[in-house]
Amino acid sequence: MEKIATNRKAYHSYEILEKLEAGIELKGSEVKSLRNKSMALGDAYAQVIKGELWIKEMGIPLWEKASYLNHEERRPRKLLMHKNQILRLEKATDQKGYTLVPLELYFDKNGRIKVLLGLGKGKNTYDKRQSEKISDMKKEVDRIIKIKNKS
Repeated sequence: MEKIATNRKAYHSYEILEKLEAGIELKGSEVKSLRNKSMALGDAYAQVIKGELWIKEMGIPLWEKASYLNHEERRPRKLLMHKNQILRLEKATDQKGYTLVPLELYFDKNGRIKVLLGLGKGKNTYDKRQSEKISDMKKEVDRIIKIKNKS
């Protein structure tokens, strides 16, 4: 599994309840551009529209050598999942506060590009502060352990 991009902002803004893998429908110039690993998932989100799963606001930079066959940077792209999974996700995202957020984009062992989606519930500001405190405490403990191991 070769990572292309990760969405660290998603873990900060959402409490991830479930993770799912989906394929993605891309054009040739998009795949070539993704091999350079120069993209960000910060503003992207997934949405079920008419029984199909789409990812929006995911910017894949233009590939210079594609000339007139190049793609649009922020076009909606279709995600590939089983119908029953899409229906289940549609029911989950219909509830207030739940959304589908792309967490990672990567090449699988067969060379196909996959998207790791997270079903997330938006955090409030006090939840974000609490998670920051927990991560700060973990960093402090790791630092102390590292110092003790050197001695």
